[in-house]
Amino acid sequence: MNNSLNILMVAAENDGIARCKVGGIGDVIRDIPAALADEGCQTSVVTPSYGFLHELNGSSRLCTIRFTFAGHQDEAVLYRVRPRTETAGRSVHYVIDHPAFLHYNAEKEQYDIYSNDPLGRPFATDATKFACFCAAVAAAVKENLFGPLDVLHLHDWHAAFLLLLRKYDPSCAALKKLRTVYTIHNLALQGIRPLSGDRSSLESWYPDISFGDEIPGELRDPRWIDCINPMAIGIRLADAVHTVSPTYAREILEPSRPPQFSGGEGLDGDLQRAMAEGRLHGILNGCEYPAVRTSRLSLSELIHLLKAENAHWASRRSDLSFADFIAFQRLEKLEASRSKPDFVATSISRVVDQKMLLLKAPGTDGVSGLEKILKAIGSKGIYILLGTGDRDTEAFLTETAATHSNFIFLNSYANKAAENLYASGNLFLMPSSFEPCGIGQMIAMREGQPCLVHRTGGLRDTVQSGVNGFGFEGATLHKQVDAMAAALKEVLHLRDTEPEKWKTICQSAAAARFLWSDSAKQYVEKLYRR
Repeated sequence: MNNSLNILMVAAENDGIARCKVGGIGDVIRDIPAALADEGCQTSVVTPSYGFLHELNGSSRLCTIRFTFAGHQDEAVLYRVRPRTETAGRSVHYVIDHPAFLHYNAEKEQYDIYSNDPLGRPFATDATKFACFCAAVAAAVKENLFGPLDVLHLHDWHAAFLLLLRKYDPSCAALKKLRTVYTIHNLALQGIRPLSGDRSSLESWYPDISFGDEIPGELRDPRWIDCINPMAIGIRLADAVHTVSPTYAREILEPSRPPQFSGGEGLDGDLQRAMAEGRLHGILNGCEYPAVRTSRLSLSELIHLLKAENAHWASRRSDLSFADFIAFQRLEKLEASRSKPDFVATSISRVVDQKMLLLKAPGTDGVSGLEKILKAIGSKGIYILLGTGDRDTEAFLTETAATHSNFIFLNSYANKAAENLYASGNLFLMPSSFEPCGIGQMIAMREGQPCLVHRTGGLRDTVQSGVNGFGFEGATLHKQVDAMAAALKEVLHLRDTEPEKWKTICQSAAAARFLWSDSAKQYVEKLYRR
């Protein structure tokens, strides 16, 4: 099938090039273009350079982009960047360099993709960064610097400013010829900023745009009407709106009921209208299935590898981390022990409330979800969690690891450690409070490790309880915690008493396929065709 569409994807992350990934957006941008190529599409991707991506080996300077931002004429530089893999090489990768896109993290001694603003000024630095980036992209599209285009595919709130410019900036009228698609990766992050009165506000970014007597309602946040909401703009102004799983598309039509249910996050009314207009589509993300799987390690081999990785992380920190110390101590003791656990539960995750709340929260008996899990696993098993994130949650996990010998918290991330945990664990835990799609469960299943998941969003769409994994749910947060612990006990009982059924579930997990080729066909049919 030859669809002959030229698509430009605009995103904050792109794992198709080196060092340009933080979360799931990067995975999607890395993988979907190759699948779209098989459907006859040509995809290009553009991100900010963040002060360093344009310096990667193989980058080539193409031209200067001249654009208007913050009331004055500005310039940025467009680079073409070498793809990280052969698959990523099936699309064209660009970055745009500008001083506003640079954020140096002195603590980590590195450039970061996202900024951490103080509580009183959420999104301030990033909103200005991406508002400027979108102005540069709009100018580049007008000048045909990405070649002829049919579709402008925008990812999350960072890219939504292009829809504002497309509709309200007369100099961007050329963008109206393109079909626009807006993908929601995480509705909880919306980029809300003031309309005026701040250096990071709509008035400061685009003072030359005339909005008439007052700022239109479709640019305003529905709760704080004196603020602009980029996520809402994306939902309201795009020709097609897309979420990364069918269940998540249904869940966000309902109001959120925190802490037990994350729905539309204040934008459910806008999403309901998009659904009624036939613009909202849920399409499940895919997963890569390499011909050669990671070899499964024995527990002794896994412990040895993780101990070496942990020592490497610790050596790179300026101060000794208590989390590293506890993990190393625990791994060393396990390595020396003659009797090894016969059950290994694993998690690989960002350490944030979305992923960890059910571990931190108490059940109906007041005991935390993590303590319940560790009690169920007992002395015959171990739970290994790899990840970084919020300091408070990292502290909770570290404190629990210090007092529970069957829990190891690896407070870092490395591909080698992750790959071997996916391949060598017995059960992958993913108790997310909400999950637009999720990639961890797909990778674990691919490696033959069944998953225990909260039946929400993409986790519900990929894990079939009792068939290729296990699930739980509950009407309240405390009941969800109880259900998680109860489900784990049932899983452990099944593994001990019905080994053949357990083996069948493991085989079914490994046989499950969530293909990008299926996603790409739906992209073309539901999102890209007018």
